Amino acid sequence: MKRYPTFDPPEYLNWAPSEDITREYEQTLSRDPVRANLVSALDRDQLLAMYAGLLRFRLHDITLHRWVKQGILSKAWLGSGEEAVTIGSVHALDRKIDKVGPMIRNAGACHEMGIPVAGMFREYLATADSPSRGKDVHIGSMLHGVIAPVSPVGALTSVFAGVALAFKQRGERAVALTWIGDGATKTTAFHEGMNLAAVLHVPAIYVLQNNHVALGTRFDQHQAGPFTAWSKAYGVSGFSCDGNNVLDTYGATKLAADLARSGHGPAIVFAETFRMGGHATHDEKEARELFPPEVFERWGKRDPIGMFESYLEGHGVGRSTLEETEQQVIEEIAQAEKEALISRDTNMPLPETVTQGVYSEPDAATPEKY
Repeated sequence: MKRYPTFDPPEYLNWAPSEDITREYEQTLSRDPVRANLVSALDRDQLLAMYAGLLRFRLHDITLHRWVKQGILSKAWLGSGEEAVTIGSVHALDRKIDKVGPMIRNAGACHEMGIPVAGMFREYLATADSPSRGKDVHIGSMLHGVIAPVSPVGALTSVFAGVALAFKQRGERAVALTWIGDGATKTTAFHEGMNLAAVLHVPAIYVLQNNHVALGTRFDQHQAGPFTAWSKAYGVSGFSCDGNNVLDTYGATKLAADLARSGHGPAIVFAETFRMGGHATHDEKEARELFPPEVFERWGKRDPIGMFESYLEGHGVGRSTLEETEQQVIEEIAQAEKEALISRDTNMPLPETVTQGVYSEPDAATPEKY
């Protein structure tokens, strides 16, 4: 993909595939025969759809990063380097019936579930035609199966135990999936929600995203034991994956979804990845001081988009096809940005709409309960 010197991590600017890391990428996909079969069953269109999703997510983040530099936004929380965890997981779901709860660093889940990128940009700008009608910067749309997050990390663990319980009680085949960062696994909400989901055997999937840093606290400073210990602690199935390998993440989540859908949930997907920037755009310099340069160099060589491009080319997808796909996404993002900025200038919410859509309207045929 094209690189953007002002916005990309420096390790990505002159990125080229490494023979050793390319071999590692392939070996990861072949180590589990069941997961390998799931990946080999993907057709060309599905692979390109994942590639487009990765690009869409990266360019979505670059747009937000540019908006911060331009003063349009005060700050942005980005998922640079972690895109495969989100995109691989969403593409493993049945997006017609399943529900997801992305945290801010999983914004790519929103557009892969069908929310237009222009709508996402409008949300950040709080316009009247944004998904929340200007009331929230957290993106959600029940029409598209996306439950908006809340700021307290880990809070959706309990929410999704409840969503999955509803699926179970109704006899529906749907599963509920949310993402939880390594730091958020230390919250009360995570433990209460995880325990509830495990005890009730609900069809929930929890993607525990180890990006090796919680705000400004390295993983080794907030957890002594192995990250994968959580599944044993709660008595649920766990599937580990390379979070920078979109296909390995897809395979692990597909196994978890099949298990949960068959009545044997919940399940945890452990995704190892790395945050290539700050907690948000305001602390990028400080974030670089948390780890030695060689750590960023190591993960920079494992750029999830560059590695997937290399994989696709090695499996018969031509460079021209990849470039055509990228150009389509570039044009999509550019048009979405244009539409959102027009809304900011022409369609901001009126003060009197602040109380509209806050509470559900009671059915006229149903007695009021409150």
